[in-house]
Amino acid sequence: MTAPLPPTSEAELQQRLASIAGLCVKDLAAQLGVTVPNDLSSHKGWLGELVEQALGCNAASLSEPDFMELGIELKTLPLNHNGQVQESTYVCIVPLQKTHHQQWQTSCVYKKLNKVAWLPVEADASIPLAERTIGMGLIWKADTATLAALQQDWEELMTAVTLGQFDSLTAQHGDILQIRPKAANAKVLVDAIGPDGELIRTQPRGFYLRPSFTRQILASHFLAG
Repeated sequence: MTAPLPPTSEAELQQRLASIAGLCVKDLAAQLGVTVPNDLSSHKGWLGELVEQALGCNAASLSEPDFMELGIELKTLPLNHNGQVQESTYVCIVPLQKTHHQQWQTSCVYKKLNKVAWLPVEADASIPLAERTIGMGLIWKADTATLAALQQDWEELMTAVTLGQFDSLTAQHGDILQIRPKAANAKVLVDAIGPDGELIRTQPRGFYLRPSFTRQILASHFLAG
């Protein structure tokens, strides 16, 4: 099958999520004519790209939600052998320049997390990639309290970035949202504004959601269901 056009409604997206639920990675890849790599060690992001193709995402690398017309972001959630989210979820890159102009309501984080299609996928290392099962996805909209908590984290983290406090900014900061290095290795450097307003070189950073937060989303949804 060829990759579908973007879904035109939330209901259509939910139908597509249901249509791939229960499939093994190899089955979905075969439908799309894609070869499954042996593992993800040198193919980071491959699985996310596969499901994006299957579901009709159209944002590519833009800083917009994956389903642009619907305002919905797609996030895969790798699950361990206990069915628990096993790692932080990448949201988007952290802007390291012109940070004084950043506002929550127009931020990439807000756009990406206002409404999300979460897609659980088996990720236990004992299961070959091709045999891992895709779970039932769910469409989730952040409520007022969650948005307020995200905004508080974002504002505190961006204040540290604006002040150039990169050395003291660690993954321990933020209750839901955290900032972590986002690069293949520590040798990758980008321009940023330092503590005295000077141009410096530092590692690129990304916004990530703590696994405790995404575990709570899955638990609340499936217990309620």
